[in-house]
Amino acid sequence: MKKAEIHTAKGIMKVMFYENDAPNTVANFIKLAESGFYNGLNFHRVVPEFVIQGGCPRKDGTGGPGYTIKCELDGGNQFHDRGVLSMAHAGRDTGGSQFFICLNRQYTKHLDRKHTCFGKVYEGIDIIDQIHEGDSIDKVMIFEE
Repeated sequence: MKKAEIHTAKGIMKVMFYENDAPNTVANFIKLAESGFYNGLNFHRVVPEFVIQGGCPRKDGTGGPGYTIKCELDGGNQFHDRGVLSMAHAGRDTGGSQFFICLNRQYTKHLDRKHTCFGKVYEGIDIIDQIHEGDSIDKVMIFEE
């Protein structure tokens, strides 16, 4: 099973993927991570008690990888709980590289089955509360476990 580490100055977040629920979204994230796409990008959007968002090559929320992917919304893990990674988009089937990590289920449940949940932070969950707007994603490493 492939997993990821998101390295930041605040610490490392370990992520397990929802490969059965969102195989294409997971494969896309892994492909981008392995190519170094996320290295040096920032968390350009931080909304307290809601989400931290990163993955924009323009570092302002307006960019992507140059293509879009389809949403995968039907699996059993499509709930925006604390620590869940989900694909950001500008409308259905327009995601690409930007993702967000949920900070609080109370304020993210309206996103269920509208944005693709593709993983969850299982170690280093406290790091998500320390991220501020502009903080860097130093690197994303993919590993097998």
